[in-house]
Amino acid sequence: MAQAGASRSSDLSELIATRLHIPAELAEGMLVALSAAQAHRLRNVLRLGPGAAVSAFNARDGEWRGTIAELGRNAGALTVNKRVRAGEPEPDLWLLFAPVKRARLDWLVEKATELGVSALLPVWTSRTQAERLNPERLGALAVAAAEQSERLSVPEIRPPERLDRVLAAWPANRRLFVCDETGGGRPIAEAMAGLDPLSPAAVMIGPEGGFDDRELDAFGTLPNVSRVGLGPRVLRAETAALAAVAVFQAVAGDWRRARPR
Repeated sequence: MAQAGASRSSDLSELIATRLHIPAELAEGMLVALSAAQAHRLRNVLRLGPGAAVSAFNARDGEWRGTIAELGRNAGALTVNKRVRAGEPEPDLWLLFAPVKRARLDWLVEKATELGVSALLPVWTSRTQAERLNPERLGALAVAAAEQSERLSVPEIRPPERLDRVLAAWPANRRLFVCDETGGGRPIAEAMAGLDPLSPAAVMIGPEGGFDDRELDAFGTLPNVSRVGLGPRVLRAETAALAAVAVFQAVAGDWRRARPR
């Protein structure tokens, strides 16, 4: 009986192990270094110490169970034990958005990461209300959201760029869905139906004032662009962004797969 109870406790500890994104190579028996921020979180926030179970992951090597081998004030190390989840293909979906105010931007990055976007691209439009962006903070938010949501990858945070430059360098093989607040676009689910879930795609959300006529005309010069609508209601920019991503994941993305056990 005691052995069965111990086994259940061991299984439970694996299920609730703290997840850490480790970009370095992960393989059985390896000792991998922890960043100062990770060491601080484990030691001072979670009150863990050497021997505690943790989980390490990245998109290349998958997810591994391990234990804390060393833990100091600003450094530490993790022993990698066994792989519990292999790397897997994910939708290649970019989210382009005009920056919004800081609290709403933080929320947007966190939730877009949970929804599975592969890259976040801030874009300056003619009506964007300038906000100073902190890529390091946004990157940290994305990592934390990836750890919480059990995804294996962390989205890339691109530096802000002007819309005209983004469109000038747009890859011909990437389908772009521009959310059109004027009401002139096709219903978004209809426009996304039949997409290959692993083909490159992107969703673009404009500023709260919308795109100007010149910008809307510029979208029309690209060969692989669809203007889409998000229904009859007026949505805030960050709401529209997440609604569009959710539709993509439901219609053409990975929401058709079950959560791994």
